[in-house]
Amino acid sequence: MHVDHVGISVADLDAQVSWYQRALGLTIASPFEIPPIGLRGVFLVGPDGVALELLERKGSQPGLNAPDAATALLTRGYVHICFRADDVDELHARLVASGATERMAPQEAPEAGVRMSFVADPEGNLIELIDRSGPPGS
Repeated sequence: MHVDHVGISVADLDAQVSWYQRALGLTIASPFEIPPIGLRGVFLVGPDGVALELLERKGSQPGLNAPDAATALLTRGYVHICFRADDVDELHARLVASGATERMAPQEAPEAGVRMSFVADPEGNLIELIDRSGPPGS
């Protein structure tokens, strides 16, 4: 078993698609609409198979917009999405230059030999960056 994709509800689908394409190099795989419920969505896929499903539904309300990962953990439910990176510092800087907000500067993780950081996408969704080489918990 493995994760197929992560879905994120967004306020502005076009803007978020553009940002994720520009910032992470993801490409559009499958745009779709479900008119009876006012839903538009698109799958974005990276060269490594990472897939995000961005969903825009008329009438959606903002949710958690935490200033950092520790604060996000005070609300149950979605906390963050994590991407592995060969160079956390470089990817962190690239995302911030693309419009992400820094939530935690690159630093050593609690896990020995691992570097990590956090940013928020333009709508405030938390993104962790990590350079772990093995599986989580190894």
